[in-house]
Amino acid sequence: MLIHSSGLSKVKDSVKQKIFFGHEPSAELIAILTVYFVQGILGLARLAVSFFLKDELLLSPTQVSALLGIVALPWIIKPVFGFISDGLPIFGYRRRPYLILSGILGTISWVSLATLVHTTWAATLAIALGSLSVAVSDVIVDSLVVERARAESQADAGSLQSICWGASAFGGLITAYFSGWLLEHFSTHTVFLITAVFPLLVSAVAWLIAESPVNKSAENSPQNNSVSIKHQLSQLRQAVTQKAIWLPTAFVFIWQATPTADSAFFFFTTNELHFAPEFLGRVRLVTNLASLVGIWIFQRFLKSLPFRVIFGWSTVLSAALGMTMLLLVTHTNRALGIDDHWFSLGDSLILTVMGQIAYMPVLVLAARLCPPGVEATLFALLMSVSNLAGMVSYEFGAIIMHWLGITETNFDSLWLLVMITNLSTLLPLPFLNWLPAAADQSQISTALQPASATQGEQFLPELITDVEATITRVN
Repeated sequence: MLIHSSGLSKVKDSVKQKIFFGHEPSAELIAILTVYFVQGILGLARLAVSFFLKDELLLSPTQVSALLGIVALPWIIKPVFGFISDGLPIFGYRRRPYLILSGILGTISWVSLATLVHTTWAATLAIALGSLSVAVSDVIVDSLVVERARAESQADAGSLQSICWGASAFGGLITAYFSGWLLEHFSTHTVFLITAVFPLLVSAVAWLIAESPVNKSAENSPQNNSVSIKHQLSQLRQAVTQKAIWLPTAFVFIWQATPTADSAFFFFTTNELHFAPEFLGRVRLVTNLASLVGIWIFQRFLKSLPFRVIFGWSTVLSAALGMTMLLLVTHTNRALGIDDHWFSLGDSLILTVMGQIAYMPVLVLAARLCPPGVEATLFALLMSVSNLAGMVSYEFGAIIMHWLGITETNFDSLWLLVMITNLSTLLPLPFLNWLPAAADQSQISTALQPASATQGEQFLPELITDVEATITRVN
């Protein structure tokens, strides 16, 4: 019995260290990871949405890119959701009810796409509703993530973010292949109905979040829960006026706001190369695996490197590797004896690993920039800036596609779009010194702590954005 107990204890310790990176797998942590897992598993409908917009609503690449920018709006105004959840408790609770509502909202959006949506505007509204659902759930769980992340040592920096992103990537991994396989056998509407089931998991795990009613919290800890919105805004204003915060934020915006060619590539791969949905599902499977590899590489080898080094080298390498897409666009790969399918798989694999490695420091940097007392609002604001940059990226891409005359059937200028989008990713390099220096980045949170900071209940925001859409060239 003792041997059995000892063996079980070793297994538990091994799971804790290798899977949870040393974090105790409490019920609340499992609930947090489930929310991120659901975000990943919602990728089951990503290809269905793309084909729905292209084949059923007959949208052009420019229109799709513009639409994707619009539906990102809920992610840009996430600080508003933080204020709402903080100032408007539901039945005395500030977290559980909002998680429950976000799950229900997500289900409604997918059911609507499956049954009611027949126009471009209706599709935009339904997809935006689903985006709102995920954004609201992020506001709640990210508050817990950042609270925990602040307690990490420099040696463990980024480990909690890695677990959360890993949960999302794992959810995407499970559904990646089936996102294409289902489209080979069922309609897009059936896929939407299947996807509608998963947001309800968010509603279910809401009960695992440790939370006391507001009135009891106020009685037991009045100082911690009496921070007014006015006071939070005052602290936020004090924080954002510091150069050590707004300069790194400006760098991240420039880094992510460069134009993207994702929408044009989807049309190119389906209309020109005639990739079937099942194969595109394989591509998604490869990119999700590559995402996990990128997380592992960052966690194992790169998490202690200076931000400037990681951003600098990953930007240069990604731009250089991205140029290999010229071989596919010009069909040079065929002259080299490389099949279109194999080329796309290999290229997506490499670019996703590089993109994931580059994005992990954004999460770590954002968490470390947040002074005590305003974590919820400031982290929400930082990541909303990142999401705004993503929207700008899609809109810039749409404008350039329109200028170049790229349509659902005309890809003559796609090679030029590839060059523009890849070369533009080098634009942030002159601003690398806006990031914290190596000697400063581990102490940045302490150094930025406002003198009047108080510990309030944290309602943090954005940890997961749709990175897959911006780091892969074929999706």
